[in-house]
Amino acid sequence: MTGPSPDGSGPAAASRGAVDVAGTATPAVAALVGQVYRPVTSLGPGRRLGIWFQGCTLACPGCMSRHTWEATGGRELSVERFAALWRAALADGLDGLTVSGGEPLEQPAALAALLAAADAERRLAGRPADLLVYTGWEPEELAADPATAAALDGADAVITGRYRAGQPTRLAWRGSANQRLTTRTALGRERYAPYLDHRPEQPELQVRVSEGEVRVIGVPRPGDLGRIERDLVRRGVTLRETSWRP
Repeated sequence: MTGPSPDGSGPAAASRGAVDVAGTATPAVAALVGQVYRPVTSLGPGRRLGIWFQGCTLACPGCMSRHTWEATGGRELSVERFAALWRAALADGLDGLTVSGGEPLEQPAALAALLAAADAERRLAGRPADLLVYTGWEPEELAADPATAAALDGADAVITGRYRAGQPTRLAWRGSANQRLTTRTALGRERYAPYLDHRPEQPELQVRVSEGEVRVIGVPRPGDLGRIERDLVRRGVTLRETSWRP
C-alpha cells in the first residue's frame, strides 16, 4: 500500500478566481490529496466518497499510512473538480463523505472550502449525506487554535486524536481508544449516535488491488495488516514495500 492514487484527483484545472458577494475576486483554493475513492464502506455509515489529504507532520508511530506524510506527494484537487465528483456520488446514491489523511487540518483553507462545497451540493441535491472528518488534533489543541479549528465547522461529525498504537480499541472507525467521535449537527447526531460506543465483532476493511498496488481502506486491528500480507503471499502476491512499516 504505497504511493498516491490518481483516482479522480487529477491536477487542478487552470486557476480561476471565485467572486464573493461584494464582487471582489478571491483566489481559487485547491487541496493536495493522495487519494479519492468510492464507494468507501469502512470509514463511516453507508456507502461514501473518501478523500485522503496529503501531508502530515504528526507522524504517529505505527501509522498505517506513512505514504500520506510527505507534503510533496499527491495531486491538487480543485474545489470545482471535487464538487463534480461529489455531485456524481450523490447522484449515485452515496450516503456521505469521509475526509482523512494525512492531516486535513494542515490545509485548513482547502478543507473548509471542500466542506462548504459539499454542503452546497447536498442541499441542491436534496440529499442528507453526512460529512465526516478525521483529524489527529486533540480536542485541547483545537480549543487552543480556533482559527484552524474553524475549518471543521462544516463537518457533521469529527473523529479527533493521535493514533496511539499502544491503546488498541474495538470502537467503530477508531484506531486507538483515545480517539473521540464527536457529533456536531443534527444530521451528525442522527447518523452517528448509534455508533458512539459501538464495537463490531470484526472491523470492516476494504482491500483494493489496482495498478500494481494493494490498498487497505479502513481501520485495522493489531495483526490485521500482517494477516492480509500473509494471505496475499499465499495467493502469489509479494509486496515490495508497505506503508505500515518504516
